[in-house]
Amino acid sequence: MTTDQAKPRNQSSSLRRALAVLDHVRDHAGARGVSLTRIADDLDISKSTVLRLAQPLIDGGLLARDRETGWFRLGHGALRLGQAYLSTLDMRSVAADPLRRLQHLAGETCHLVVYEAPDVVYIDKVENEHNVRMASRVGLRMPAYRTAVGKAVLAWLGEDDLQRVVAAGMPARTERTITDPARLAAELERVRLTGYAVDDRENEPEVRCVAAPIFDHTDRPVGALSVSGLTSRMTPARVREVGPMVERAGLEISRVLGSSRPFRRRPDRPRHDTSRHDTQEGNQP
Repeated sequence: MTTDQAKPRNQSSSLRRALAVLDHVRDHAGARGVSLTRIADDLDISKSTVLRLAQPLIDGGLLARDRETGWFRLGHGALRLGQAYLSTLDMRSVAADPLRRLQHLAGETCHLVVYEAPDVVYIDKVENEHNVRMASRVGLRMPAYRTAVGKAVLAWLGEDDLQRVVAAGMPARTERTITDPARLAAELERVRLTGYAVDDRENEPEVRCVAAPIFDHTDRPVGALSVSGLTSRMTPARVREVGPMVERAGLEISRVLGSSRPFRRRPDRPRHDTSRHDTQEGNQP
């Protein structure tokens, strides 16, 4: 092996440390910025080294330094870089691979939607391997209140957004459709606790759907993805297995869109409330 072949790529120590400085300022600078001393202490490098590494970043507009306090914050170049990155993103393209991996993992039809209040609009669909097809199609618009994807978005929106959905009307689609605003609000609280939403035959009589939100760079939900299947296959037990898969896929897409929401460890918790639908008849809470 030659010397050139033996050298690992992109191992510039100065570049790595400069990026570490930039990352530290990004993560720790509040309204005032972050001090030279804190950067040096947290990264375990000297102040003179911090200044040397920061200067090219300041020249490029990625960092700025207050003339009076000497504290660092992100520069206007970081904003332009972020805007340029976001302008290249298309949710359907970003979600394509995660959506297909999710379909392969779950073995059921997967959907991708965007939120256009008070509805969700289906923008992609990956069919299952079974003979039975879902009635959904790309371009279809559905009221958010009666779909798992809609509830996944609504759970992380504000009260004004929820009231807009309620004001648009909540007629029953099936005998299990939630039509009471108070029950919908309680359902959205359960979604926030579990991390995913469930449509238990609320939109189609024999279909269960599990969905999770997709967040943008402001951590606002802008869409959702889901796994849907006939109740004979998508049992309550299967819902509890699929839910975390969908949640993680949603966060994976969100990260690419610029969201800072973390992947969370899932503590042990009681069975999801879909079990209630197997022991009670009608549209009961």
